[in-house]
Amino acid sequence: MMHKTGCLICGESLVYTQEEKQTTCSVCGKRFMSNVMCEQGHFVCDECHQSDAYDYIERYCLNSNETDPGVLINSMMKSPMIKMHGPEHHFMVPAVLLTAYYNKTNQHKILHEKLKTARKRSSVILGGFCGFYGSCGAGIGTGIFLSIIQNATPLSGDEWKYGNMLTANSLTQIAQHGGPRCCKRDSFVAIQETVKFLKEHFNAELPLSSIQCGFSELNKECKLAACPFFVHK
Repeated sequence: MMHKTGCLICGESLVYTQEEKQTTCSVCGKRFMSNVMCEQGHFVCDECHQSDAYDYIERYCLNSNETDPGVLINSMMKSPMIKMHGPEHHFMVPAVLLTAYYNKTNQHKILHEKLKTARKRSSVILGGFCGFYGSCGAGIGTGIFLSIIQNATPLSGDEWKYGNMLTANSLTQIAQHGGPRCCKRDSFVAIQETVKFLKEHFNAELPLSSIQCGFSELNKECKLAACPFFVHK
């Protein structure tokens, strides 16, 4: 059984380095260049980290009639399939938004096709993208969502503009909360910013209830009361 936080193999803390070195995935045995492993030397590649989670996200969304993306993502995160941190959040954000949007607009029948597109696009956003590339995958996920519902391409006009605007807005709001990364917090912020953007620029409203995080005990780097989603116990 894989651990939900830290190293998936042993649960120990992950160690990030500036220099990459060749290492072997503890799950599939394939060799990779990486700059992250746990304190015990374990490494799990992105494909092994997210494969089951991606399938779970897709199934969950296809079987949901939820129109509140906050409710949907929070309930989905409670599954053991979704780890505390990881690249599965890069798919989960656009998947949740697409599900809520197409349910709200009575277009659930095209959701399967759209989720496949979101899965393909988000799968190339590597784990650790927020720190090593300066662009949080959850924030990028909002742009994936908007590009899909607009049928945007690199040659689009306003569709191109709005996709980049939403991504920029999401990344700005995520950045203003400061580090270290928290995939839960960043995903919640991305959802909030998208709902706000849809209302302001498309006159499209998705319901969004107050989001409360129930995962702080799993996050060794949790900012506690400094996080707007932290729940005092």
